[in-house]
Amino acid sequence: MRWFVASLVVGLLGTGVALADDFTPIFNGKSLEGWKGDPKIWRVDDGVIVGETKDVQPLPYNKFLIYEGSRPKNFELRLKAKLTGKNNSGIQYRATPLTDVGDDVVKGYQMDMHPNPNYLGMLYDERGRGIVAQHGQKVVIAKDGKRWLAGSTGPVQEVDPSEWNEYTIIANGNRLIHKINGKTSAEIIDHQEAERELEGVIAFQVHRGPVMTIEIKDVELKELPDGGLVSPDETPVPEGAKRLK
Repeated sequence: MRWFVASLVVGLLGTGVALADDFTPIFNGKSLEGWKGDPKIWRVDDGVIVGETKDVQPLPYNKFLIYEGSRPKNFELRLKAKLTGKNNSGIQYRATPLTDVGDDVVKGYQMDMHPNPNYLGMLYDERGRGIVAQHGQKVVIAKDGKRWLAGSTGPVQEVDPSEWNEYTIIANGNRLIHKINGKTSAEIIDHQEAERELEGVIAFQVHRGPVMTIEIKDVELKELPDGGLVSPDETPVPEGAKRLK
């Protein structure tokens, strides 16, 4: 699977991902200025964004705290978060608001925060293709939408999502990398032009269902140069790859 790793590394170094530490905070640590969300759900406590649901106010659908600043195409995003409760959350990116569906609803790529280790740090396509790549998977999505397991990022990490962990997303063209505490949890190349996202908003999720609390701090963004798209000819489905359903 050297082709997969090499193409990602070369492409990312070409955009300066691992070079200057020029991240910009996009949460001021004091208020939700620059963010849009339901004030009954979202607040700031002691420099931390808190999203909380309660039995007395069950959600009709997943709701999001949406960043109203830039709509980055290529970027590196990092933050610290912890999740409590028997539910899940996520970091939405390159997302599209769905105002016709309801308040604070988006669709698109999501880095999952989940109590199930196989789902923690995975790529989920909210209101789209569903699970794209689980924790530990390198996945190529062909032009026809079929998903192929191209390799492994290593064993599933032992991470307690109820403790503070660092989550990182690197989006460069149609290549996506998720990391937890500096270790890659998922790598994806998305060739499905009709479904993939190349730009959009950043948002944080509270999930309908059991009560939950998501806490987020130290949110930093580094925008990268445009470009980075790789073609199916450059990164084809490797021989012997397993088809994912």
